[in-house]
Amino acid sequence: MSGPDPDPGGTTAEPATGELPTIEVGGSVAAVPGAGEPGLRLHYSAISDVGRVRKDNQDSGYAGPWLLTVCDGVGGAARGDIASSTAVSELRSLDLAPPPADSPPLLDRVTEALHDAHAQIGRLVDEDPAINGTSTTATVALFDGHRVGIGHVGDSRAYLFRDGEISQLTTDHTFVQSLIDEGRITEAEARVHPHRNLILKALDGIHEAEPDLFALQLTSGDRLFLCSDGACGVLDDGRLADILSMGSPDFAAVELVRASLEAGSSDNVTCIVADVLTAEQAAADPTYAELEPLLVGAAAELKRRLPRALFRGHRSGDTGELEPIEADIPDHLPFAIPTDPLQPIDPEAARYAPRAPERFAWLRRVLVLAVVVGVVWIGATAAWSWAQTQYFVGEQDNRVVIFRGIDASLPGFDLSEPVVVTDVMLDQLSDFDRGQVEATIEVDDLADGRDKVEEIAANRVVPDEGSG
Repeated sequence: MSGPDPDPGGTTAEPATGELPTIEVGGSVAAVPGAGEPGLRLHYSAISDVGRVRKDNQDSGYAGPWLLTVCDGVGGAARGDIASSTAVSELRSLDLAPPPADSPPLLDRVTEALHDAHAQIGRLVDEDPAINGTSTTATVALFDGHRVGIGHVGDSRAYLFRDGEISQLTTDHTFVQSLIDEGRITEAEARVHPHRNLILKALDGIHEAEPDLFALQLTSGDRLFLCSDGACGVLDDGRLADILSMGSPDFAAVELVRASLEAGSSDNVTCIVADVLTAEQAAADPTYAELEPLLVGAAAELKRRLPRALFRGHRSGDTGELEPIEADIPDHLPFAIPTDPLQPIDPEAARYAPRAPERFAWLRRVLVLAVVVGVVWIGATAAWSWAQTQYFVGEQDNRVVIFRGIDASLPGFDLSEPVVVTDVMLDQLSDFDRGQVEATIEVDDLADGRDKVEEIAANRVVPDEGSG
């Protein structure tokens, strides 16, 4: 479905005061009722789920009183979660009350924030080349109390649900969307196309991606819906409209995520739903007063790194599966960013993939060797110090001797030394005492050793002088 004309007059200027704003709905132009209605409010809800297949949530979302945004990180091993959370961190600075009339126009503020997000991602890549290749989609809805300014890059989407009908506001910057625009495939075929994840525009800090920009006049009763492709990739417009027609923003957001997972979504799913209320309706709603800005997905989980799925039910779906159609990426396509594939990397490709040379490898080896030598030296010193506090009674040159250390030796090195050589000879001892001394007798300290020697000496056997 085509979105609103971002620039019917050849510029991105906002509608002049007094003009009747329009929006394309289903390819036709329809007048927007309630133009200029003052004092509108947003009653919003946001939720993000890691899904059933991914182990990390690379989506990020933010919902506040003046800003709604969804960013879907791209990059897989290049950490798309860093790109999406960085973009949301920059974009959330837009969540401020409408500035004075002489401030920059609505769309200029959106453009500047998207460029700031783009530049910040570039700085992170410069600081850490390991994340080179990371990027993110971005769909931004900036509210000023009357209108919403939309900025869009990638394949996240914004919808308007009004008077029971749903309109897709943004147009995907994807390869399959170009095929749809050319009439080569249908939207149903695009959902299972082998290149459905090929993105032609994204914020990556390298390639300048000019966002789609347009403003939309709102009226009370409107419902805005922003989502990542984990939702709109499996739920068609009819199913989205059915869910958006029910309940509060909280109910609709949760139900949209649940329906996406049950429909077989293999991606992260992020949904933001916001109702447009009059000031009187907002004041009469007790839940509106309790609203606080919501940060969801990777932007909220990055520090914890504990993504958890909200729903783990069966995987029955309501969209059905179509056979994938074969299509090659044309050679003439400009820069494109494929999202991280679900299929594992080819082992042979990974095996022979070039690797960056290690820097200062010799220094790391020297440091490791120094650490090992230090640990061994400390252990040996501690063992030697302990051994110097040990004593035992043994024999040397047929005499009873008190030794310091332990009764053991290493090649070329004894772990004990004699400290007291007595005049007690082994052949003066009984067989029992001689056997004990030859086997060594452990004592507590030097004084205990002396006592033991005296005890042995007192039992010496005196030879019979008359014998022989």
